Amino acid sequence: SPAFMEAIQKARESKAIYEIELEKEKEKKMDNILQDWRDSKERIPNNSSITDTTSTSAMVEENNPIFTHLNHSGEEVSMVDIGEKKITQRTAIAQSSVVFPPEVMEAFVSSQNTTTEMIGPKGPIFATARLAGIMGAKRTSDLIPLCHPLPLSKVNIDINLIDNRVIIQCECRVTHKTGVEMEALTGASIAALTIYDMVKAVSHNVRIESTFLLGKSGGKRNVKEGKSL
Repeated sequence: SPAFMEAIQKARESKAIYEIELEKEKEKKMDNILQDWRDSKERIPNNSSITDTTSTSAMVEENNPIFTHLNHSGEEVSMVDIGEKKITQRTAIAQSSVVFPPEVMEAFVSSQNTTTEMIGPKGPIFATARLAGIMGAKRTSDLIPLCHPLPLSKVNIDINLIDNRVIIQCECRVTHKTGVEMEALTGASIAALTIYDMVKAVSHNVRIESTFLLGKSGGKRNVKEGKSL
């Protein structure tokens, strides 16, 4: 019908506007990162004895260990070269939470009176979120541009309902030259988003919050209970 086609057209226009604004926001964030890099370079002491590119690069890396995805001039982004790193068994665990409002708690009946599953019109909510989280973790390098593609050896997602809060924990493992914290964070985030999608028909007051890295091991810097070791 004409009304339906008009609604589709408006939706397409809204999507186009959103994508343009999103791209502008990304460019703004990247400009801020580049400016921070340039500012930090100005704070590096001028040492006339440093003449070769290798020494200069090492000095920049020592003073700016955070910006490993930027080149030394601060003008371009690139994947970190992990060719010289050692292959080790690496593990990461990330957590995210979804907070349900009362109307969601009233609408969905827990399966077999447990806290490990809720059933909705679309099917089992937590089981669907687990599958989505596993798929998301495996596709991390497709979603986050500077992440390395990794052959994950394990992805495990635990989901539990405590009162009106869903606690999601995603564990990823790999034997490789780089870690899996982004995969764990992506898996937890995608699982949380899927839970939102499964219950949004009842309420849009669902909150996704507190997504963070619980721990990681096997690399140069290890984290336990959210603290660097």
